[in-house]
Amino acid sequence: MSDERSEKSESEESQKSLSGKSLPEKAPQASPLPELRASDADRERVVDRLRDAVAEGRLDMDEFEERLDAAYRSRTYAELEPLTRDLPAPGATAPIAAAPVGLTKAEVPAGSEASWPARIVGGGGPAGGPAVAVAVMSGFQRKGNWTVPARFHAVAFWGGGDIDLREANFAEREVVINCVAIMGGIQITVPPGVEVDVRGIGVMGGFDQRDSPGPVEPGAPRVVVTGLAFWGGVEVKVKPPKQRAVAKQKPRKEL
Repeated sequence: MSDERSEKSESEESQKSLSGKSLPEKAPQASPLPELRASDADRERVVDRLRDAVAEGRLDMDEFEERLDAAYRSRTYAELEPLTRDLPAPGATAPIAAAPVGLTKAEVPAGSEASWPARIVGGGGPAGGPAVAVAVMSGFQRKGNWTVPARFHAVAFWGGGDIDLREANFAEREVVINCVAIMGGIQITVPPGVEVDVRGIGVMGGFDQRDSPGPVEPGAPRVVVTGLAFWGGVEVKVKPPKQRAVAKQKPRKEL
């Protein structure tokens, strides 16, 4: 019994001595993200986002080339993350003011300042149709009440295309229309007040924007026109929305 009591007392004394000492603080656990090695797919995702940023006008070519080189040289997530830190997520748009209370889309004239927030509908919608229009020795039309997707591709080869945005809705606050006109032509018609940015490249052809859309209206969408015209042309015109005539009702004859 005496031996057991002595061992017990020694154990208690050792615990007391340890309790008086300050235990070493645990080192803060580093986030696993910087330590993870980036894959080729991770680098390509960053490069795709940088390409989108150039098309959207968020980066100039010098910035793009600098970040592109850094992306392909990156080995970890910590090196990739700063390259897109100041860029919005894909599909993100600027906040848009709500439409005035008590005023519905049907009651607001198309192209007016108050109607723009109601025309940024988000998504392609059932009336959006495909995001590609192709004319090969023929023609295509996109006009009337349709939804312009965030990215719309138009191809005219020995043919022509007509893209009318005057009565259209828009899937995003900013839409990109990529045009390829080869020995053909594509005409894009926008209403006044819309911001238009033409960036296409012409090779024995051209991208032409003769009309000015005037001051950009609050809440109006931004239309970026890009692509290639080879022995062909892409023309941007500004026209006011069509005024739909109201049919006169004939007086009913009384029996």
